[in-house]
Amino acid sequence: MNNAGKLKVAAVADLHVKEDGKTSYKDMFTEISGVADVLVIAGDLTDLGKPKEAELLAADLRSCTIPVVAVLGNHDYESGMVEEVSTLLTGAGVILLDGNPTEINGAAFVGVKGFAGGFGRYMLSSFGESAIKAMVAESVEESMRLENALRRVRSDRAMVVLHYAPIAETVEGEPREIYPFLGSSRLAETIDRFNVAAVVHGHAHGGTYEGKTPRGAPVYNVAAHVEKPNGKPYAILEL
Repeated sequence: MNNAGKLKVAAVADLHVKEDGKTSYKDMFTEISGVADVLVIAGDLTDLGKPKEAELLAADLRSCTIPVVAVLGNHDYESGMVEEVSTLLTGAGVILLDGNPTEINGAAFVGVKGFAGGFGRYMLSSFGESAIKAMVAESVEESMRLENALRRVRSDRAMVVLHYAPIAETVEGEPREIYPFLGSSRLAETIDRFNVAAVVHGHAHGGTYEGKTPRGAPVYNVAAHVEKPNGKPYAILEL
């Protein structure tokens, strides 16, 4: 931690580690360890949610000497092996939030995957076919899990970690037709009930780096593909 008592957080999302092992993040994790106090990964750690991919990421994470906090993303669910992937990641020292807050050096990290549903007056409502109602129910459930986690926070410094976006502003740049699948305003509504210092998410590879919730909480799209002020795949934030 630096002299001002601030925690430097390196945040990135959408690493999409593949089975072929062609892309290594060892050098990036080593670099991050030298400039930050905590590494946050906001989902899509793997490309297809396969244990082999998680093993490769776990091996790369050996070069990271600071705490690692993460949430899973939709890609991590693709192969139906979430438990295996989670076990491998936690075995490598990754703190998977999944509705359980954690505190590091006085700062709280609270996270869930989040879900789709759309934004503002275009948000999907629970009406019509059972499939639509099930989708809305999933979105509501993720927001409720986030709320329950935030209620357990005692620190006055809290970062919310999501995969799906809580606002439309940070998905701008993506085709408007897919906005409903990139996140949900329900997440922002939950966040704005609490004192949150920063929110990070991924998922929208073609989105925009920075935005705010309706009540002013700063939101950062830290997908590796999104341009950031430091010119790196990861952002550096102070908490």
